[in-house]
Amino acid sequence: MAHENGCAATPAISVLVPIYNAEKYLDECLRSLQEQSFTDLEVICVNDGSTDGSRAIIAAYAEADSRFRIIDKPNSGYGASMNMGLKEARGDYIAILEADDFIEPETYAVLHKAIARYDAQVVKANFFFYWSKPYPRDNFVELYPPSMTDRPVNPQREHDIFYLKPSIWSGLYRRDFLAAGAVDFLETPGASYQDAGFNFKVWTSATRVVFLHQAFLHYRQDNEASSVNSPAKVYCVTDEYAEMERYLAERPRQKGYLEPVKAKMKYDSYMWNYERLADRFKVEFLDRFRKEFVQEFEDGHIDINLFEEWKRIDLGLILRSPLEYHASRVAREKYGYISKARHYLKAGGPLLLFKVTRNKLLR
Repeated sequence: MAHENGCAATPAISVLVPIYNAEKYLDECLRSLQEQSFTDLEVICVNDGSTDGSRAIIAAYAEADSRFRIIDKPNSGYGASMNMGLKEARGDYIAILEADDFIEPETYAVLHKAIARYDAQVVKANFFFYWSKPYPRDNFVELYPPSMTDRPVNPQREHDIFYLKPSIWSGLYRRDFLAAGAVDFLETPGASYQDAGFNFKVWTSATRVVFLHQAFLHYRQDNEASSVNSPAKVYCVTDEYAEMERYLAERPRQKGYLEPVKAKMKYDSYMWNYERLADRFKVEFLDRFRKEFVQEFEDGHIDINLFEEWKRIDLGLILRSPLEYHASRVAREKYGYISKARHYLKAGGPLLLFKVTRNKLLR
């Protein structure tokens, strides 16, 4: 591991930028950090063994601006890079920016003001889905509606927070809060789902969070993979939930009321993973899905009232027969609206079909 540059003073914010073969987007990312109106920050660029031109781009910024620091390490994955960045950070607050995303110039000025004003452990903002092709465009993503914003929120009481997209890169975290809660990343290979475990640990440990309605971060969609084709990544999501279970087991006070929340999160995450998998892995993954949820029921971790009605139907079918569920999904995808309508009409009658249609799940 090698280090370069770095300013002597302790900065207010440490921005962690994990980098692996990101030369196509990296300049835009780092430039958005260099142009921040809030200047009391350090940028820790963790180069995870890049083999493209990323290292040269980082070096150019580090040479021109002493706030940029470089950590070189052999390729070992996103989680290891982030944990190394957390250990190296000196700021009062931690920010995260992915190497293919970028932020608005006022981002950290606004976030820093908010986290200090409310004496919060975490501040999070909304963000944009960003596409650069065929032309640059943003879609505003409203995770946090006005009813949730500009007030202290306690995740131990408002559990719906756990079900939202992690978006770990859209906020600031107090560094001493992360350290006290042992909030870190699971060091699995590659870059798959590690944000899920980190985010769960944050909400499990936090009691004072502030959300902002504004959006500052442009979350790139051009670089998104449409499916998981690597056998090594099929079960990455299960690794994250095993880590969440370990984390809860060490915190008996939260475990009792957060186990059902974790189980509901797990269902949503496993379904999302199933949909992204290459076809040859889907039934195999559903078998694992079924086995784990049988255990969740046996352990008393399932509160079925947390599940929407159509999710109860689909979960029941998976528990009865993963192969039958997969066949029904193939038919629904092949025949579209009519097949989906028949599935939910048969499972729950006209009322369920109405609810599903109202929630746009047949589209």
